Amino acid sequence: MTDTPATFTKSERITGKNSISGLLSKGKWGNCRGLKYCYLPTGEEKPRRLMISVPKKLFKRAVRRNLLKRRIRESYRTRKGLIGIEGGVDLLIQYNTSEILDFTTVRETVEDILKQIK
Repeated sequence: MTDTPATFTKSERITGKNSISGLLSKGKWGNCRGLKYCYLPTGEEKPRRLMISVPKKLFKRAVRRNLLKRRIRESYRTRKGLIGIEGGVDLLIQYNTSEILDFTTVRETVEDILKQIK
């Protein structure tokens, strides 16, 4: 792991319609144990950016959606040094199963995703 601080600031979030649509149209997709991901390496020196999605179709209650987003965000925050791509990368992680995975499973899955992107 590199010496990146274990924080998740506002500048590390993907915002804006153009950024999101560019990621979805040009990005590379993959699956990993209940999570679907899309990433797009950017040649620019902007930070790694992340977007998390938990569909309302799978979890009607906002409490459960927020719990899962919190678990994914915490897993990414502690393991983001594994990416190691020069320049920036935009990453979308989408929860893709109807069961609520425990934190250790989510953490291992996010770690696997970051290693595959590397």
